[in-house]
Amino acid sequence: MANLDDLARLKGGVPEWNSWRLANPDAVPDLSGADLSGTDLSGTDLSGPNLKRCDLSGADLSRANLSSANLEFADLIGANLSGANLHAAWLLGADLNIANLSEAHLSAANLLDADLSGANLSNADLSGACLSGANLSRANLCGANFSGADLSGANLDEACLIETVFTGINLSGANLRRANLTATQLTGVNFSGADLSGTDLSALDLTGANLRGAKLTGAKLRGNRLRGANLRETDFEGADLSRADLSDAILVRTQLKNADLTGCRVYGTSAWDVQLDGAIQSNLIITPEETPTITVDNLEVAQFIYLLLNNKKIRDVIETVGKKVVLILGRFTTERMAILDAIRDELRKRDYLPVLFDFEKPTNRDITETVSTLAHMARFVIADITDAKSIPQELMLIVPALPSVPVQPLLLASQQEYGMFEHFRRFPWVLEPYLYDDQDGLLAVLTEKVIRPAEAKVKEQTGR
Repeated sequence: MANLDDLARLKGGVPEWNSWRLANPDAVPDLSGADLSGTDLSGTDLSGPNLKRCDLSGADLSRANLSSANLEFADLIGANLSGANLHAAWLLGADLNIANLSEAHLSAANLLDADLSGANLSNADLSGACLSGANLSRANLCGANFSGADLSGANLDEACLIETVFTGINLSGANLRRANLTATQLTGVNFSGADLSGTDLSALDLTGANLRGAKLTGAKLRGNRLRGANLRETDFEGADLSRADLSDAILVRTQLKNADLTGCRVYGTSAWDVQLDGAIQSNLIITPEETPTITVDNLEVAQFIYLLLNNKKIRDVIETVGKKVVLILGRFTTERMAILDAIRDELRKRDYLPVLFDFEKPTNRDITETVSTLAHMARFVIADITDAKSIPQELMLIVPALPSVPVQPLLLASQQEYGMFEHFRRFPWVLEPYLYDDQDGLLAVLTEKVIRPAEAKVKEQTGR
């Protein structure tokens, strides 16, 4: 409730009020809940007073000093605050719908959950301000300075952000759908979880930005600079990233379905589990700037091609993989795992590269493709068919398709082959199962009874 003396003094005129404030610097006027709608308060010194829930709708507060004022839940709809000083003002939940805040000073102001929809904030200073959860939809933010501000969870739908400064700010979870960000400075911005669907970010600098989990479906990022950006789990489905610079960017579980990556620079890009169905990947540049341009047409192989061209040892690595990888198949039960581990250790001692794969999980397309890939890399396969469960399915995939990869089955002597194994005897590259009594006995003859027969079959089938 407003102090009646303070209210009467304010209504006495701006000159008298300002003179009284000057003479009483320690006074804290209480104007809370007062109806000052439509009042001309331009140039008034309202620094520090309690204006909580005050009705200032349509009021003229241009060039007024409202620094550190408490305007919590105040009604400022359509108010004129152009050039006003609102430094460190408390505007939590305030209604600033269609208010004029052009060139206003709002640095360090608290605008948590404030309604600034349709407001004019052109050239305003909001550096270090808290705008978390604020509604800035359709607001004019052209030329405004948001350096260091917190806009997490803010709504900037259809906001105009031309030439706005967004350096080092927090926009996590913000809604920037259809926002106009032309020529905006966005260096080091946190966009994690933000919604930028359909937003035009063409030719902007997003160097080092955090876009983890952000939604940019259908966004325009043509020519965008995303060097070193965090793009983990970012959704770029249908986005235009043509000629964007993705150097040193992190793409882990990134969605690029139907995205246009034509002419992107991907030097140093880290790409893992990226979804590229329907993506255009032509002319991806794998070399750094100021070096001869080399292009490829597949993001997932870009790094490999670069290494192949620039690392003389990579060819030796490829050759080594073909000569030394041994795929070990078996069951991952406690008892069977001990045998598989022992075989793996012995193969290491003999300078092989053992690869052990767990088939206890349900067979699906991903696992089937993984098995096929590993088998294609292997020199030979050791398959312990004791207590066979998923192995028959994997052998059915491997054996018919890879005559150059011998398979040496192992079987505990106290057991019998599973029924369908007889089917594989017609393939010359499948050796007779070696029967063993126990782990120690198997390891004692591993070289003679398992490795040498497999190596002999490799030479027989491939000549190498």
